[in-house]
Amino acid sequence: MDRTAALTEVQSRIATAAREDDRCGADVHLIAVSKTYDADVIRPVLEAGQRRFGENRVQEAAGKWPGLRETFPDIELHLIGPLQSNKTRQAVALFDAVHTIDRPKIARAIAEEMAAQQKQLQLFVQVNTGEEPQKAGIVPGQTRNFVDECRNELGLPIVGLMCIPPVDEEPALHFALLAKLAGECGLSALSMGMSGDYETAIQFGATHVRVGSAIFGART
Repeated sequence: MDRTAALTEVQSRIATAAREDDRCGADVHLIAVSKTYDADVIRPVLEAGQRRFGENRVQEAAGKWPGLRETFPDIELHLIGPLQSNKTRQAVALFDAVHTIDRPKIARAIAEEMAAQQKQLQLFVQVNTGEEPQKAGIVPGQTRNFVDECRNELGLPIVGLMCIPPVDEEPALHFALLAKLAGECGLSALSMGMSGDYETAIQFGATHVRVGSAIFGART
């Protein structure tokens, strides 16, 4: 698979979707989801100019990104998978953004580590828009109170909301709900949309789209 050509195609489709929504393509940040791929697969995408990448697991990211950062120091690394409290110190040291703030314990741990490491991260609250019991995230009805708690009690720089729609439901409904919740919380960033639906997400205001297989190919 020509991953450089695939990256160019995704970038072009993002620009077109943004333009159709009367937005600038530069307003939509592409996060290339590199989970499960090793450094040799990622490097051509870096060489093509992509700098934002997403990983699901702290330990996996720690095994490949410090080395890549030696060559590409301007990488912006996003944690888009669930965070365990015992990985918080490592996560804050390694990542530039966390999209999965989903409970008070994690919010508090991140606040403490950011203070200890004197480092600021971009932080998103994950919302379980489908209220699925097996999925992480704050339920919609509690989102505003949780965001207020993160900001006012813990001093966290929450920039936006993130969601992963149920696989068997129309994603547009969930993107619209996330955008509504973000507006109620006074947040401008929306992390939503993956390989199969990122163009739809852009129509509903996505500022960060998380695209993996459309760039790197199907995972085994």
